[in-house]
Amino acid sequence: MDVRFSAGRALLLVRAPLLDFGNEFRHTDVVKSVGLRKNDGRPGRPAGAASSAASVPVGAEGPTRAAIVQLLLEEGPITATAIGTRLGLAPAGVRRHLDALIDSGQARAARSAPWQQKGRGRPAKQYQLTATGRGKLGHAYDDLAGAAIRQLGEIGGEQAITEFARKRARTIVAGIDAIGEHTPEKTEAKAEEIAEACTEAGFAATTRKVGAGVQICQHHCPVAHVAEEFPQLCEAELEVFRELLGTHVQRLATIANGDCACTTHVPLMVMPTPKTSPSSVAQPATVRTNDSGRSAE
Repeated sequence: MDVRFSAGRALLLVRAPLLDFGNEFRHTDVVKSVGLRKNDGRPGRPAGAASSAASVPVGAEGPTRAAIVQLLLEEGPITATAIGTRLGLAPAGVRRHLDALIDSGQARAARSAPWQQKGRGRPAKQYQLTATGRGKLGHAYDDLAGAAIRQLGEIGGEQAITEFARKRARTIVAGIDAIGEHTPEKTEAKAEEIAEACTEAGFAATTRKVGAGVQICQHHCPVAHVAEEFPQLCEAELEVFRELLGTHVQRLATIANGDCACTTHVPLMVMPTPKTSPSSVAQPATVRTNDSGRSAE
């Protein structure tokens, strides 16, 4: 997160989404004075894959509120105590900002699940952004993007939309090689690499170890409103994840469906497909019949 001050206003920089129709159609978020960043110079990454930033006015609340919102976006659900620890703020001050966000409909709170609770006592509240809160972080040009994709479908049909979605997904992860050897360490590292690329494209992605797998969590979807109408965007993204990770990955939740994050589960070990021997295949039972066609006793 980057906080800048301009004309008496604090501005929070968040990454804008990557929605690319070649070099003609780009989603540069709502602030026109901030364009796409130049190519980051990473080998194999075309200029179209470079991340972009947009300045989102924080307003009178100041950079503290912006920092709290950023944590809710990237790490929610999260407790007020954890926010205070990360930002060096007093719990009372954190809760004041959280209460204001809840009152405005931008955040919500829920009690921690038993497995999330540390120690005894009443479960702590976990805070996260609502759809309204995420919407304030940049869904500009959604109407334009939706109209453009609809027009693309009218001209080229569903296949044209699917191809566009695949091209967009591959552009996001351009420069990332498919995994070679499947080990837990290499699979987790590849998932981290994918998450970093998604973050550069505006998805605020992280990874977390869960059981025998790792989850790629995209806490913000800059094209969520468009993906509600065109699920091909989500499907193509998942397809690219599978190609890079070389294993079956499972999408557990999506922001487009109303969840708080897009969560993809990646198993750390690739299980071999069991080979079925001819003797193990179930055979139909042989029934002897008598001359009348009824089964013989």
